[in-house]
This record gives sequence, structure tokens and C-alpha cells, in this order.
Amino acid sequence: MNSEEGVNTVKCRDCSDKSCATAVLDNSEMDIIFRNRYINIIKKGTNILNEGSPASHIIYLRSGLIKEYMRRPDQQEQIIQIILPHSYLGLTSIFGDKVNHYSYCALTDLRVCYIDIDVFTGLIKNNGNFAYEILTSVGRDSLRSFHRFVNQSNKKVYGRVADILIYFSKVIFTSEHFQIPLTRSEIADMVGTSRESTGRVLAKFKGEGIIDIRGKNVQIKNMLKLEQISKYG
Repeated sequence: MNSEEGVNTVKCRDCSDKSCATAVLDNSEMDIIFRNRYINIIKKGTNILNEGSPASHIIYLRSGLIKEYMRRPDQQEQIIQIILPHSYLGLTSIFGDKVNHYSYCALTDLRVCYIDIDVFTGLIKNNGNFAYEILTSVGRDSLRSFHRFVNQSNKKVYGRVADILIYFSKVIFTSEHFQIPLTRSEIADMVGTSRESTGRVLAKFKGEGIIDIRGKNVQIKNMLKLEQISKYG
């Protein structure tokens, strides 16, 4: 991890990457964060937080993509979600036992802010609007992950792969042409099947003209058909 030269001197109130939550803070509260935060650049592939480690900071993602995951009993990864910019990592530890319950890995180069967890908790206790925005964020992410896992458990592999492609298209990239930031093995892990099965389904979708896929580059050519597979698959 490398600190951003000069950027740590820029006050939070002047930041162009504010979250919806910090936007409701007044200047004095923003200055509290400024005095208790540190900005870093993190390289792709770096693990940021590890499951089971004590939580000392909340991490704010300014730019880049992050993989949130857990280790199953067989030590295989279970990917929970892909985290987008302007999100906070480690929020569950605030409302739980101050232990990180998930691991986080950089899928791209990142720009992040480390914020002292006690300072962050103090703002939640003292500013109702800030607390509301944080709880809204936690609730939205939890519901999205819950519904994805419930839907996945009731579908065959075709429906699950369709779900992942729709997830990347509509939630992560808001485009029908995107580059998947995961390896084929990670996609398989997210779908809950083998790498070979995932590859066969993607090849079938390509052969049927539903998608075009070249390496990690994907173009969805028939979203309606993909949604039908997701619904009935």
C-alpha cells in the first residue's frame, strides 16, 4: 500500500468523492474525519481486510472495485458481492463484535480512506441523518445479497450464470458491454458450481447469440433472453 502524495492534506469537506452519508455532515464533523483518516492507493490483488481480524478502521472506497468474500469450511471462497466506489467496508463490525466477518480483495487499483472506527461510531451516535444513510447502505447491500443467494439456491446452473451476467451488467457496470473483473474460477465460485460447468454455459450462451465473450470482455446481445433464462432457469 502506498499513500497518495499530497492528498492526505486535502480536507474532507473539499473532497470530490464524498459518500451520501458524509454529504450530510457539517464542516466541524467533516474536520473530525479529516483529523482521523488516512488515504492510500492499494494495488490490484491486495487483500485489504481479513475475516476474523480485529476491526480498528472503517474503509471508504473512493475508486475501484472490491471483492467481498468468506471462506467456507472447505477453505474455498464464497464471494458475497462486488463492492462499488463510494461504499464503506467493515460496517458490520460496528453493529456486531468489532471483528471483521468478511475478507476484502482489490479487483482493480483502489483509492481508499481509512477512518478510525471509534470516530466513525461517534458520528453515527451523534448525527441521526448520518446514521440513517449508513443504515440504509447496510440494509440495501444485505437485501441485495440475500435475494441473490436465495434466488441462486433455487436455480440450475444456466439460471445462476444468467444472474451473474445480469448482475454485472445492471448493478456493477450499468452497461451491456463490460469487462468481468473476476477469473473464471471466481465466477464459478460466485455461481456455486465448477469452473468447467461455468465455461460450458458461457460457451452455450455465446453459441446461441445471447452474449459475445472474448476473454473477460462481455457484450450482452439479447438481454430479454438472458432475463428469461434467469427467471426460469
